[in-house]
Amino acid sequence: MRQLPALLVALLLLGLVTVVVSQKQDPPAAAEPLQIFFLHGGKSHGSGAHEHRAGSHLLAQQLEAQSAVPVDATVIAGWPNDESQLDRADSIVIYCDATSVTQKGWDKLDALVSKGVGLMLIHYATHPKVPQGEEYFMPWVGGYFHNDESVNPDWLAEIKPLAGHPTARGVGEIAAIGEFYFNLTYHPDALPLGTAIPTKENLTAFHNLWRPGGEEALGTPQAILWGRERPDGSRGAGFTGGHYHHNWAFDEYRQLVMNTIVWTAGGLIPPDGIPVQQVTEDMLNANLDDYGKKTKRISLPTDPRIGFTPTKYLTPKEFAERRKKRKK
Repeated sequence: MRQLPALLVALLLLGLVTVVVSQKQDPPAAAEPLQIFFLHGGKSHGSGAHEHRAGSHLLAQQLEAQSAVPVDATVIAGWPNDESQLDRADSIVIYCDATSVTQKGWDKLDALVSKGVGLMLIHYATHPKVPQGEEYFMPWVGGYFHNDESVNPDWLAEIKPLAGHPTARGVGEIAAIGEFYFNLTYHPDALPLGTAIPTKENLTAFHNLWRPGGEEALGTPQAILWGRERPDGSRGAGFTGGHYHHNWAFDEYRQLVMNTIVWTAGGLIPPDGIPVQQVTEDMLNANLDDYGKKTKRISLPTDPRIGFTPTKYLTPKEFAERRKKRKK
């Protein structure tokens, strides 16, 4: 498996070295607003999780509310009926289950990326089938969730932005409990824009894809946010967070993702990062998927570590045996 060099990631995480990630200078501020398109998937995981629509609208509203980097954000449910409108995009953000949106526009997305349009994939959208991951995701964004190797437990991630990189500007300490995929497959040029270390002590839940590769990766830095600047200068990124909607209320978590979106669009990120606006409870609950009586109102979180309860550690073999017993 192609992974980020372990020594490089470890040094970055410890702050012992700052890497010059590109010789390319930051582009001049655009006279016109950046055109960013959010393509979101439908409901899938129950109220409060995989809220693709609500998360896309919240990020789009936050980007438009600030004035440091002018942005026009367009939010579209699924793949657009008129895909020609994507021709004016500076970057496209896809937030959905697997390739439910992406699969409707492989050729179009490939053509846009080839012309320099940025692309960012969020959470489950980083998980294609392996052939599609190799053909499209690897060159587009520099990495993907590999079906035979990557894992998806819940854990408390203390995320370290990449020191010296524009996406880290203004971002402070980040902590969040979520289903952060790790042990991914990366392009050799991939940059670890946001790194955290999963351990036996900070895992909070195991899910269906717990396997030996994940166990071997415990205790090592994992890029759960990564990016790639392609040879033509265009940029792609992936983020495995975004499972639980309430995490979007945390300013640092949200700012790192907003910085990354603007970076993929070729925008100039200010020294203090893309400004974030305070999220209210009403804002957090706007555009949630409708589950009828099972729709839950989400309380505004105050501390990302509240409710942190480590789970009993299970080896992949033990976990598989437990799942087998439950199915019986």
